[in-house]
Amino acid sequence: MSKPLDGQHALVTGASRGIGAAVADALAEAGATLSLTARNNTDIIEVAQALAKKHGVAVTGYAADATDAEQVEATVRAATAAGSAPTILVNNAGGADSIPFLKETRAQWDHTLTLNLTSTFVAMQAVLPTMVEAGYGRIINMASTAGLKGYAYVSSYCAAKHGVIGLTRATALETARKGITVNAVCPGYTDTPMVADAIDKIVEKSGRTREEAIATIAATNPQQRLVDPAEVAAAVLWLALPSSSSITGQSIAVAGGEVM
Repeated sequence: MSKPLDGQHALVTGASRGIGAAVADALAEAGATLSLTARNNTDIIEVAQALAKKHGVAVTGYAADATDAEQVEATVRAATAAGSAPTILVNNAGGADSIPFLKETRAQWDHTLTLNLTSTFVAMQAVLPTMVEAGYGRIINMASTAGLKGYAYVSSYCAAKHGVIGLTRATALETARKGITVNAVCPGYTDTPMVADAIDKIVEKSGRTREEAIATIAATNPQQRLVDPAEVAAAVLWLALPSSSSITGQSIAVAGGEVM
C-alpha cells in the first residue's frame, strides 16, 4: 500500500524540529492524519502547514508543554474533537544538558527527568484509555542509546532514558492482549539541533575545530557518522504500521552498531 497509515491519527510530541519533524514527515507521507505538539506555537504551526501542503493530509499544530498533564490532555481532547482519537502516539519530546554528576543540582535533575520521562508517562496516560476502548494502538517512545548504556556527564539523561525503556516494557506487558503495542526507538548521536549544541560546547571548551568535534562524537558509531533523522523516522514508521502487531516491548537501537 502506498498509504499504509491512511485512516490513522498520529500524535507526535516535540515535533517542530529534528527527529520529531522527521517522524511527522514520514507518518504524513504514509497517509496518517497528524496532531503535532511543541512549546513554540509559531514553529509548530509552520511545520504543520508545510506537511499538510507537502503530503495532502490533515495536520494540526498545537502549542503544548509535554510535561504539563493538563495541556497534554487538553490537546488530546481537541485533536479527538477535530476528527478522531489518536491511534498512534510518538513520544519525542526531550532534551539533555551536559553536566558533571557532582555539579548537577536537584533542580537540573528534576527538570531532565520531567522532560524526558514524565512527559512520556503523561502522554501515554492521555491516549491509552481510547486505545484500549478501540482495541488498537501504537505507542512509540523515543528513548536513546543512553537508555541502553552509560555516557559520562549526562547522568540524569541516562537515568531518564533508562526509565523510558522500563516504562515501555512494563506497559507493553499490560497492553499485550489489548491490540496495542508499546516500543522504544533508541537513536545514537543524530544530526539534530540537540547534537549541534553539544558540538558547539565541545568546540568552545576544547578549542577543537567543528569538524574535529563532529569526528569525536561520530567515533562512538562503528559506521563513523551521525545518524540521519530520517533513519530514526523510518524505524518509528515501521513500528507504527498495523503489520507490526507482533513487535512490542522492544528497544530498537538506530545507532550504526554502537549498541549490539
